[in-house]
Amino acid sequence: MMKISSLAIALVLLAACSQKDDYDPAHDYFTYANTDQFVTKHIALDLDVDFEKKTLSGSVVLTLQKTELVAREIVLDTRDLTIHSVGIVGADGSVLPASYALGQRDERKGAPLFITLPVEVEQNATLLVRIDYTTSANASALQWLPAELTAGGKHPMMFSQAQAIHARSFIPLQDTPSVRVTYEASIRTPPELLAVMSANNDPLTPRNGEYHFDMPQPIPSYLIAIAVGNLYFAPLGEDTGVYAEPEMLDASVYEFADTQDMLEIAEIKFGPYQWGRYDVLILPPSFPYGGMENPRLSFLTPSLLAGDRSLVAVVAHELAHSWSGNLVTNATWRDGWLNEGVTSYLESRLMEILYDKDRVDEERVLNYGELLENFAAIPPERQGLAPRIDSREGDGESSQGTIPYLKGQMFLEYLESRFGRDRFDPFLFTYFRDFSFQTITTEAFVDYLDANLLASNPGIVSRADVEVWMYQPGLPAGALIPTSTTLTRAVELAGAWSVGEATLDELPHGDWSPQAIIHFINSLPAELSKQALAELDGGLNLSATRNAEIARAWFIQVAKRRYEPAYEQMTAYMNRYGRMRLVAPIYSALAANGHDKALAESIFADARRNYHPITIAYIEKIMTQAAVAN
Repeated sequence: MMKISSLAIALVLLAACSQKDDYDPAHDYFTYANTDQFVTKHIALDLDVDFEKKTLSGSVVLTLQKTELVAREIVLDTRDLTIHSVGIVGADGSVLPASYALGQRDERKGAPLFITLPVEVEQNATLLVRIDYTTSANASALQWLPAELTAGGKHPMMFSQAQAIHARSFIPLQDTPSVRVTYEASIRTPPELLAVMSANNDPLTPRNGEYHFDMPQPIPSYLIAIAVGNLYFAPLGEDTGVYAEPEMLDASVYEFADTQDMLEIAEIKFGPYQWGRYDVLILPPSFPYGGMENPRLSFLTPSLLAGDRSLVAVVAHELAHSWSGNLVTNATWRDGWLNEGVTSYLESRLMEILYDKDRVDEERVLNYGELLENFAAIPPERQGLAPRIDSREGDGESSQGTIPYLKGQMFLEYLESRFGRDRFDPFLFTYFRDFSFQTITTEAFVDYLDANLLASNPGIVSRADVEVWMYQPGLPAGALIPTSTTLTRAVELAGAWSVGEATLDELPHGDWSPQAIIHFINSLPAELSKQALAELDGGLNLSATRNAEIARAWFIQVAKRRYEPAYEQMTAYMNRYGRMRLVAPIYSALAANGHDKALAESIFADARRNYHPITIAYIEKIMTQAAVAN
């Protein structure tokens, strides 16, 4: 064993202290913007959508407030934008040219745009900065789908995904959640297509190629969203509706029929819905996430169209973001659990009311299993709800997996169990009220929790107990481990079937929920014969299931176990969907099974044209890690 001198130990400790002292948890390490000197208040977009060139081009006018007396230079975030001109807009509408320069490009953060003010501007004064620009055809936020990759096959489509730091690839702006802005937009498209945004979409808007939008409530940059395609609208309720290609509209109306009820229940539980309408947009399968909570218009994956409303928890999640995330926003991506963990908790509460507790308990058990997988793969220093995160890794969201979602949900369930809903629910209600349209850090939340729940109910949960959840790895001793009677039975039956104590015909799988089938698949022992896998596949129709989550669980096992008879359908699945949750674990399993790394690369080479740039970048990372591991 190597001996370490006391001097060496002291130097290590000193370096650690210096690192800690240099790190500011309230600072956003993923933006170049000098928000301490200038703060954006409003954004006005005027853009042409060019499907042939795969670009947005036009201008943005940023309304900024100067907050520091001596500041003369504005710094904005960009990624791969072509800047044509920059100027200051005068009171008469004239534009005074300003000198500008793009800084060195960073692979993660893009490049800063430096703008030198041509005139003196007083402190607290408001100035309008106009930037004429064009996006890259490879903008990381935008996917340009040719007609053959859409549901109808006749018209192209474009859509954005700005979270976490991709808004800078289609707008030069202060790309940080710590700044909230109102925005307006004029968008010109081919006349046969419809544009929608995370703004006041009018279901009766005529299709004429010119569309105007207004978002009067201030939102962070990652919630600015746009989509253009052959989209049509159908109502779901008085204040809710769905946009989709006509080929998916009827199925979407059926699947998401409970959306209006969700909205009305959420208002009772969490406070007034402050965004006007709540509509959803069903995107093509290439959309990289299950959903994106763009205010007024959540973007959803068509993989939710299972035909039995078994996957609508994603809709409940995106709707819940109207309070946690959109109304009260994490100040930096290090505080992401304030968006996702709180939302996951609200989602479970909505699902419990709309459906039943047994169904929610099943989902809690599945989530707990995923959380344990995350803990096994993610370094301990990243496992707290609010760890040290800076721009040396990822985009602020990629370093913790689903920990902010699942551990965050368990933290709120812990508080609920200790204080009871009669005290915890009013706390949440006032939290959303008191921080409406604001950004908040973890430390500010802990202070608020301490003052408004812990101190008024002494002896139940201490601040120290809370800080263990915030800053320590794993789960604290007081965490509630979820259980489900139906899933416990699924585990027992998986064991019984695998050793021949029960036949597949004897299992009540026809009465199982999709969650029980998934848990049954995940609970199978490591050693199963190809004959047993074939029996299971045929008996439960796994490779041909319409439920994308069941297929995900099955194809992960197919890849791990090298069950080659299902490879053709697995490959088709990986080409059909671009949602990262659905396909990335299968690539990982193929690359790690000791035989199929080249196959994973071949499938990816063919499928990548169906994927969003965010998905492509993530799978490329997986392939690189697999190459290093081998």
